[in-house]
Amino acid sequence: MSKPVVLVAEELSPAGLALLEGDFEVRRTDGADREGLLAAVTDVDAVIVRSATRIDAGVFAVARRLRVVARAGVGLDNVDVEAATKAGVMVVNAPTSNIVTAAEHAVALLLATARNVPQGHSALKQGEWKRSKYTGVELAEKTVGVLGLGRIGVLVAKRLAAFDMKVIAYDPYVQAPRAAQLGVRLVSLDELLRESDFITVHLPKNKETLGLIGDRELHLVKPSVRLVNAARGGIIDENALDLALKEKRVAGAGIDVFTSEPCTDSPLFHHDNVVVTPHLGASTHEAQEKAGTQVARSVFLALSGEFVPDAVNVRGGGVVAEEVKPGLPLAEKLGRVFTALAGGVPARLEVEVRGEIAHHDVKVLELAALKGAFTDVVEDAVTYVNAPLLSRDRGVEVTLTTSEDSPDWRNLITVRGTMADGGIVSVSGTLTGPKHAERLVEVNGYAMEIAPTAHMAFFTYIDRPGIVGMVGRLLGDAGVNIAGMQVGRHKKGGKALIALTVDSALGPDLTDAITAEIGAEQGRRVDLED
Repeated sequence: MSKPVVLVAEELSPAGLALLEGDFEVRRTDGADREGLLAAVTDVDAVIVRSATRIDAGVFAVARRLRVVARAGVGLDNVDVEAATKAGVMVVNAPTSNIVTAAEHAVALLLATARNVPQGHSALKQGEWKRSKYTGVELAEKTVGVLGLGRIGVLVAKRLAAFDMKVIAYDPYVQAPRAAQLGVRLVSLDELLRESDFITVHLPKNKETLGLIGDRELHLVKPSVRLVNAARGGIIDENALDLALKEKRVAGAGIDVFTSEPCTDSPLFHHDNVVVTPHLGASTHEAQEKAGTQVARSVFLALSGEFVPDAVNVRGGGVVAEEVKPGLPLAEKLGRVFTALAGGVPARLEVEVRGEIAHHDVKVLELAALKGAFTDVVEDAVTYVNAPLLSRDRGVEVTLTTSEDSPDWRNLITVRGTMADGGIVSVSGTLTGPKHAERLVEVNGYAMEIAPTAHMAFFTYIDRPGIVGMVGRLLGDAGVNIAGMQVGRHKKGGKALIALTVDSALGPDLTDAITAEIGAEQGRRVDLED
C-alpha cells in the first residue's frame, strides 16, 4: 500500500519533518502560490501550513482526499474552519507551542522597563554615560498585577513570584481556590489597578476586553506603575496610555502588541520611558520548533485514526447515538446562556440529562454544554476536546447526572451551576416535535417555553403592573423589535422573570437602561451570534 501523502506548504522545523518522513510521503509546495497550491492538494491526505497559505472552500473543493489541515502555530485566521468541517476535514493547530516564549517575553519587557535597559544601551552606544538618568527600580517585594490567569498568565505569575514579587490577579473566570493554589490573590480590576507596582496583560482580545485599560483605569493607578502588554493590541487604550505618560500618571510601559499592526509610528514611540518591540512574543526558535513537532504529531495521530487532542473541530470522541445528536446544539446553547446569566464561571457545574435519551451514552452532551459555557470566556477556539481542560484549569468541578425519569418533558437537558458566593444559576431546554425544535423551558427556576434565538435578554424584577409596557417602550425607542416575550413568576407580587427574544442585539447600554428603568434585580443579555 502507498503511504499517506502530507503536503508541507510552508517552512516546517526539521524536527517536525523528521517525525513525518518515516511514515508518510512528504511533498512540498509554495502555499503563497495559489495556483500551485490548488494543483498540489488534489491527491494529498494532509496539508501543513503556517500563516501565509490560505486554506478555504476552494481548496476543499479540489482536495478530495484531504483529511487533515494542520496550522503550525496558534492562530487559525488563514484556515476556514467552517468550510473544513463541512468538508469533513479535521483542523489542528499548536495551541501551546508559544506559551513559554510569550511568558518569557512579557517578563523581559517588565525587566527592561524596570531597569531602563534599552535606553541605557542606546545612550551608551552613542557615547553617552548616563547612569543617574536611567536609575531603575527593583522587583523584589513589589506587587505585580496579572490581568488574566490563562496558560500564559499562570506562567508569568510563577516566574515573577521567583523574583519575590507579591502576585495579585484579575480574572473573572478563575475561582479563588485555583488562584490560591498558584500563590496568587484574586482581586477586582480596580483593586489591581490601585495596588500594583507593575501590571502585565494576558487577556484574550474580545468585546469585553477591548479598551479594558482606558482613561478611567489609568487615573486609578500609582504614578510609579509600569505596564506591560505582550498579549493583544487594543486591550490597553494607546491614546489613554500616551496621555497618562505625558501627565506622569504612569512611570513606564513595555509594549509588544498594537491596535493596528504592523505599527511603525505611534505616539508611544516618543516616550523615553516606553520599551517597544514588533510583536516578538511568539518569536523564538524553540516556539517554531514546538509548533512544527506538535502539528506533526497531530497529523500522525489523525492519519492513524487515533484521538487528536489539538483538533479544533472534532465533535466529541467515539460514536454518538443518533438519538443524542440533535441535543448537541441545544446543550451548547444552554452552556452559552448559562455563562451569560451567571456573569462568570461557576465553582461547580452540573449537566443533567433526563428522559429517553438518558439510557444512551450522553457524555458528549456534557462536553457540548462545557463548550458553550467557555465559548464566550476564552479567545482560543473551544472544542469538545479542550473544554474539559479549560474547566479544570479554572478550578470548575463538573458533574454529569442522568435519569430516565422526566415528568414534564420527553427529554430535558439542564445546565446548573453553583457560583463562588453560593448562588445557583440554571437553564433547561428540550427538543420538541419531529423536527427537534429547540425550546428553553426553565431559567433560574422560572418555567417558560421559548425558542432560543441569536439575541435574547432576561430581567429579574418584582412583579407589578406596567413592567411589560416599560420594557416594550424602551425597546421601541431604541428600534429593537421583539420577536417573543414571556413572563414567569412564582407568586403574585413576588419575583418575576421576563424572557425576551429580539431581532437585534440590545447592547450593554440598553440592557442597563432597562434594568434601571424597571428596577430589576438583574438584567442579562445573551448573544449567540456576533
